[in-house]
Amino acid sequence: MIYKRNRLLYAAMTMVVIILGLGSRKMAKFIPDLLNTYLGDALWALMIFLALGYIFREMKTKSVAIIGILFCCIIESSQLYHANWIDTIRNTTIGGLVLGYGFLWSDLLAYSLGIGAGVITEILIRVIKKDFP
Repeated sequence: MIYKRNRLLYAAMTMVVIILGLGSRKMAKFIPDLLNTYLGDALWALMIFLALGYIFREMKTKSVAIIGILFCCIIESSQLYHANWIDTIRNTTIGGLVLGYGFLWSDLLAYSLGIGAGVITEILIRVIKKDFP
């Protein structure tokens, strides 16, 4: 049986994650430092996973996760490149949110946690859907 993701649900979850991510920046002083260090990056990766799930509605969860982590790693690696044109993009609000500013190895861990949360969420959705058709 092929699992088809509910696009409305994935769009809603993506929006919630975006709101939580932006909110985490505004509420940083209220979030413990250890959590705050990785929260934005983990939520960003979760948003990528959910967006890919929305786009690739019938793709296996494993494939969505692999594409998501590769995308996040490519974006993180791009932060090693600093030319005027890309730094100009990064200096905009949306450019900074999407491309980031500087490479950090720890961000790769945060991305893995975010993608992992997406995989777990998807598994839970399937289990709930199976119990409540």
